[in-house]
Amino acid sequence: MNSTNSFLKNYSGILLLLTGIFVGSIAGIVWGEKVAVIKPIGDIFINLLFTAVVPLVFFCIVSAIANIDRSQKFGKILGSTFFVFVCTLLIAAFVTVLIAWLFPFSQSSSDGSTFSAEVAKQSAGDELTQLLTTSDFYILLSRKNMLALIIFSLIIGFAILRAGDKGKPFHDFIDSGMEVMKHVLLIIMKVAPVGLGAYFAYQVGTIGPQLFGTYGKALALFHGVSIFYFIVFFSIYAFIAGGTKAVALYWKNNIVPSATAIGTCSSIATIPANLDAAKKMRIPPYIGNLVVPLGAALHKDGSSISAVTKIVVVFAMFHKPFAGIDTIALALGLSVVVSIVEGGIPNGGYIGELLIISAYGLPAEAVPAVMIIGTLVDPIATILNATGDTVAGMLITRMIEGKDWVNRLEVE
Repeated sequence: MNSTNSFLKNYSGILLLLTGIFVGSIAGIVWGEKVAVIKPIGDIFINLLFTAVVPLVFFCIVSAIANIDRSQKFGKILGSTFFVFVCTLLIAAFVTVLIAWLFPFSQSSSDGSTFSAEVAKQSAGDELTQLLTTSDFYILLSRKNMLALIIFSLIIGFAILRAGDKGKPFHDFIDSGMEVMKHVLLIIMKVAPVGLGAYFAYQVGTIGPQLFGTYGKALALFHGVSIFYFIVFFSIYAFIAGGTKAVALYWKNNIVPSATAIGTCSSIATIPANLDAAKKMRIPPYIGNLVVPLGAALHKDGSSISAVTKIVVVFAMFHKPFAGIDTIALALGLSVVVSIVEGGIPNGGYIGELLIISAYGLPAEAVPAVMIIGTLVDPIATILNATGDTVAGMLITRMIEGKDWVNRLEVE
């Protein structure tokens, strides 16, 4: 009975969301284009999300950086941590791109005219400048300049670290702001079953039930890549860190964190299990105590795979070929950024999904598609997000302590 109650508590949000989507789908099939009358309900929900996304991203990123614990070998550990995080995220994204090329999506019959419209061509330098910066502070406060906002947020986070005690009042403000914005998102998501249900009814009613084929392919792609990456690449990472002994240590002690991740659907809720597992994996506390909490906020291999999957699916839905160096490079970059943006909270992927829509200039009609995919893949994505932190800790220990660390460092 307790296990049933725990399951319902942890997954009630997802179950309600899926119920809203199911009811909306049935309404779209039954009434067809007549359901367009309820589309404004979906529009209101999406506009609320877009309104909340900018301050939420700002507070989450600044707080994650500002709360880094200054332990011994801080500079070297921090540098190694970000190097490992970025490399593993890019590898996860690149593996997904390769598999998407091997098993391409067929184009759906949705109307992609909005997305297909060409924009005025600019030089690569101008595009890079506009992507990464803005000409004035107030322009940062727009979802259209999300990458520039993220970069500015990272700078502020490191500035708080440098300010020390003098920056504590501002640090407290940032932490408080993050908590408030989390609750703002939770309040908005209370109406998500209704909002997404209305939008999905509109999509099914006007585009047709063939949408389900696209989502089915998306789930098959994501789960196939995730299971392959989880078993094969996590084993490779552990082997690089410390040979076969490290591989055995990792999988022996990864059972509880994996079960916790799937049971709670939260990277943050898995932190205690990961910290305990890190000790048993012989990761030194001064490394594990930094990497595990930081990884819960910034390192998400599952989200990286999910981000590329969403991009591939939406490109197919809007008749856009997933090809070209600029398209692939942006997808790889977004996979890293989305991992930072999402935060270690259940359903935090909605923020990353809005970032994808903004970065590619996708129409609002693409929002329900990426949100639905994000909801469906959230449990298995959380396993990769959470358990990838300990294997990253092994790699970082190898860089800090040397190649024989697994033999020298015993469980305390």
